[in-house]
Amino acid sequence: MKKILVIHGPNLHLLGEREPDVYGKETMKGINELVSATAAELKLAVDFFQSNHEGEIVDQIGLAKSKYDGILINPAAYTHTSVAIHDALKATPVPAVEVHLSNIYQREEFRRHSLTAPACAGQISGFGKTSYMLGLRALKAVVEPG
Repeated sequence: MKKILVIHGPNLHLLGEREPDVYGKETMKGINELVSATAAELKLAVDFFQSNHEGEIVDQIGLAKSKYDGILINPAAYTHTSVAIHDALKATPVPAVEVHLSNIYQREEFRRHSLTAPACAGQISGFGKTSYMLGLRALKAVVEPG
């Protein structure tokens, strides 16, 4: 069974209470439960990690090569600022898919550019909690082609 690491970036632990008009009312726990159910359906194993600290996210990406077959990542605000996360994703042989709850291309100008997406196999944004399930399905196609 392929193993997937799901990484939630900064402030995602506040989902459900933080700007629900932008990010929805689903909590991170609820999203994790939905991802777990989708993973079971897809015959994937998933682990979850959340951090508000860039270095901790970089460390998890670096450790992924010895434990995981894929990374599903919502870098949150680091999407737009983190060369370090981009470089970590590029440095690992583990493929990643980037996801976002909101459509970053319909938001403020500074959010319309992702530094991390070019280091990923693809990006899904704008579908709320469903972005995670779509991202997981896309990642399965990457780690188990054919």
